[in-house]
Amino acid sequence: MKLSNFNFDLPTELLAEYPSANRDESRLMVLDREKQTIEHRMFKDLIEYFNEDDVLVLNNTKVFPARLFGNKEKTGARIEVFLLRELNAETRLWDVLVDPARKIRIGNKLYFGEDESLVAEVIDNTTSRGRTLRFLYDGSYEEFRMKLNELGQTPLPKYIKRDVEPEDEERYQTIYAKNEGAVAAPTAGLHFSKHLMKRLEIKGVHFSEVTLHVGLGTFSPVEVEDLSKHKMDSEEIIISPEAANMINTGLTNKKRVCAVGTTAMRTLESSVSSNRTLNPYAGWTNKFIFPPYEFSIANAMITNLHTPKSTLLMMVSAFAGHEFIKEAYAEAVKEKYRFYSYGDAMLIL
Repeated sequence: MKLSNFNFDLPTELLAEYPSANRDESRLMVLDREKQTIEHRMFKDLIEYFNEDDVLVLNNTKVFPARLFGNKEKTGARIEVFLLRELNAETRLWDVLVDPARKIRIGNKLYFGEDESLVAEVIDNTTSRGRTLRFLYDGSYEEFRMKLNELGQTPLPKYIKRDVEPEDEERYQTIYAKNEGAVAAPTAGLHFSKHLMKRLEIKGVHFSEVTLHVGLGTFSPVEVEDLSKHKMDSEEIIISPEAANMINTGLTNKKRVCAVGTTAMRTLESSVSSNRTLNPYAGWTNKFIFPPYEFSIANAMITNLHTPKSTLLMMVSAFAGHEFIKEAYAEAVKEKYRFYSYGDAMLIL
């Protein structure tokens, strides 16, 4: 499979700038791999496709307000700092991206907040836009993290051209988010409302929670025609013994095990035992899934509609079949489905 196999024309107006008014009222395209059929439903109709003891695998990562705006010392130039990951809690070292990067050199200081109560010093260049910052803050670690939360903004994806609005803080987060550490939301989960989850629970559907802290690498463009040469960034994952046990029980009992999102799917496929069951695991994954690929754990998947040439589209193609996904995406464009993070959803059975 080559990169060019995953290109298609996506009209700009189909990129969703805002979420649907209610979480569970986005549209849902249902693909049946066996019958090769496509249905058009609402997300809340999802309940009709699941039965007692089926398992939904949720990524419970929580997005933190990773986008900060500061000023450079002396010049006062406005600089955007995107927090990627904490390297050391004690010394307050962080991996970040800066924009505009050409102005930011080792030794520069950046000031944040009206009162400049948070300062950071650039101590290393990691990539063309990447830097390592040491934050200087008088106060405990808890107070420092509170300060980051206070000054940071919801890290909406770059394709959303508008400013962050107050409702984004809630809507760019799943209702089951628990473990803070993601710089992007696991967007397939954004469609679940409390009401829908309650109805699924009453029906006897189980929720198994895993964690993958989504990094920006998930959205890094693929720049090689030969997909086997593309390298994914590593992201931290956690699969507890309880989560693995619930999923393995579902598999043993021939139930539907559905990965909610590409991040949940990558987590599952990163810790498969030799007899094709799920192992508990805490560590890192740089799993890249593209066709042809044989999946070991999930037999169904909920996902958003992805952009051309993205690693997410490649994984979905591997799961549903490349030709079937091409057909479904052509239909989605024709029917004006909304794409990307705040867009509509797809259920693949």
